[in-house]
Amino acid sequence: MLTQQDLDALLITLQLAGVTTLILLLIGTPFAWWLARSRWRYKFLIEAVVALPLVLPPTVLGFYMLIALGPDGPVGSLVKSMGGDPLPFSFTGLVIGSVFYSLPFVVQPLQNAFRAIGRRPLEVAATLRAAPLDRFFSVVMPLARPGFLTAAVLGFAHTLGEFGVVLMIGGNIPGETQVVSIAIYDHVEALEYGQAHWLAGGLLALSFVMLMAVYALNRRFTVVRL
Repeated sequence: MLTQQDLDALLITLQLAGVTTLILLLIGTPFAWWLARSRWRYKFLIEAVVALPLVLPPTVLGFYMLIALGPDGPVGSLVKSMGGDPLPFSFTGLVIGSVFYSLPFVVQPLQNAFRAIGRRPLEVAATLRAAPLDRFFSVVMPLARPGFLTAAVLGFAHTLGEFGVVLMIGGNIPGETQVVSIAIYDHVEALEYGQAHWLAGGLLALSFVMLMAVYALNRRFTVVRL
């Protein structure tokens, strides 16, 4: 059975995934829209930076995030000068690291969905004197709904399984920064395989259900390619 420490780790993991997904949808939507519509010749540089977490070892990203968020780093020193609390080994630091690590899993499905819409629906709406914001919320958002659902599911599911980044930035503080993936590692190290099975099996089932939802959406709408 799950211990209180396991339940705390599960709650922190779900909170981290929920907050990260919400932030990624808020900042990823205009960013993906720009990537889908822009004809800037050097756009591929930005796309490469967004996709970097897909190929970069999580510990490498976590290490540089730890340096940046630390008291002598550019972000950490700015926060310190404003009187803020240190970001490393805190839930806020975990959220910042998770946002960067899961960025491509939200931006790329949204970018594909926006690109699939094309320019014709927006041009028709413009002839009806719809303002740019009205066109986006009345035309783009409904047509890109499968992309939003896919981005939300992938962003949430990917954050659930983070290990290297959260370990580097958040450490392993029970009840504060310990997430499920780190709790599983602790149980395995202590040869508590029964406890590890409870957490790993639950995470496996949850991730599988989410991926089934994504593929079911793709089969129905045939809009977003993974």
